[in-house]
Amino acid sequence: MSKLRRTISRWANSSDQHAADLRRTYADAGVATIAEAPDREPVRLRGTLRTVTLRPRGGVPALEAELFDGSGVLTVVWLGRRRIAGISPGRSIEVQGRIGAHEGVRIIYNPRYELMP
Repeated sequence: MSKLRRTISRWANSSDQHAADLRRTYADAGVATIAEAPDREPVRLRGTLRTVTLRPRGGVPALEAELFDGSGVLTVVWLGRRRIAGISPGRSIEVQGRIGAHEGVRIIYNPRYELMP
């Protein structure tokens, strides 16, 4: 096996292990995984913010974050916000809201949220 192939294989396995670790970390009664969470119904999700971006929507400021829990990715958007204290990449949070879809991307607008330690 070539050195490049071994390196890629090791990287892929570590990513899979990281995702499995996150799924175990965020598993709790009453908390759904992003992959299994139903659309258009109230859900409670936990995960880590991978990115946080200011992305205006329709002329209104919007803080947009990518939430990852090891099972899937969800976009979280707070309309009318440029910044929220504590919302930064790498931060663990719990969000509550209804999942919708916009241009094929699963999204929650203006969720209730709680910063996790």
